[in-house]
Amino acid sequence: MGGVLEVVLKRLAEFMEKAQKIKGKVVAAMFYPAAVITVAIGIMAILMIFVVPKFREIFDGIGMPLHPFTQFVLRTSEIIKDHSLATFLSLVGVFILFKLFISTRFGRKLFDRFKLKMPILGPVITKVAISRFTRTFGTLVSSGVPILQSLTIVKETSGNVIVGEAVAAVHESVKEGETITAPLEASKVFPPMVISMVDVGEQTGALPEMLMKIADNYDDEVDNAVAAMTSLLEPIMIVFLAVIVGSIVIALFLPLIQLMDSGFGDKNA
Repeated sequence: MGGVLEVVLKRLAEFMEKAQKIKGKVVAAMFYPAAVITVAIGIMAILMIFVVPKFREIFDGIGMPLHPFTQFVLRTSEIIKDHSLATFLSLVGVFILFKLFISTRFGRKLFDRFKLKMPILGPVITKVAISRFTRTFGTLVSSGVPILQSLTIVKETSGNVIVGEAVAAVHESVKEGETITAPLEASKVFPPMVISMVDVGEQTGALPEMLMKIADNYDDEVDNAVAAMTSLLEPIMIVFLAVIVGSIVIALFLPLIQLMDSGFGDKNA
């Protein structure tokens, strides 16, 4: 309609490339912890189904009282081994219930708020949401789309209910002739720097350029946050795996240590 189709298509292509780049980096950062968790679950299953029951036979033959932690591990192993199908179905049921819960408006809102506040991943998700909001909004406005229509599109493509509600509040504010910044500040999602830059852009008439600068800045911050998160998650996952496997091993060797101590005690006596 504005006779600038080539420019708009180029902006759209750049927007899609940057959005895909951010998504790829976040997915790549999640690959390592997902692989470690999968390995941990596999190791736990092997230990609980095949290794721990062998130790139960040994402990039953000894006939000595077991440490409460050892009893807990043996009981857990018994439940997993004898009720493996029920355990698997229970996990599937919990997953299905969770999916049904977040499919509701209340559940989705609660989960999206948790994603923004959760440790380690929360800041990254927040930065991605801000980058997506500013780049989409800036691309639409700079391409000649009316601001109210742009806000409606941004709301539908925000990918987060909390961010979407903030954009809806901005839409109502602009519709009433008010500013963009007040609803953004009230949402508690956008940091002061973003709000100040949007305010400056709105007052100077350079809102699209300011939004794109914010998006470029947050793209860089997402890169740094993903790199920091990856470097932090690796040792955390290794420690997590070591604690899980180590706890099972300690539980199995506690009775043997007690037996050795009692044997040495009897010998000394």
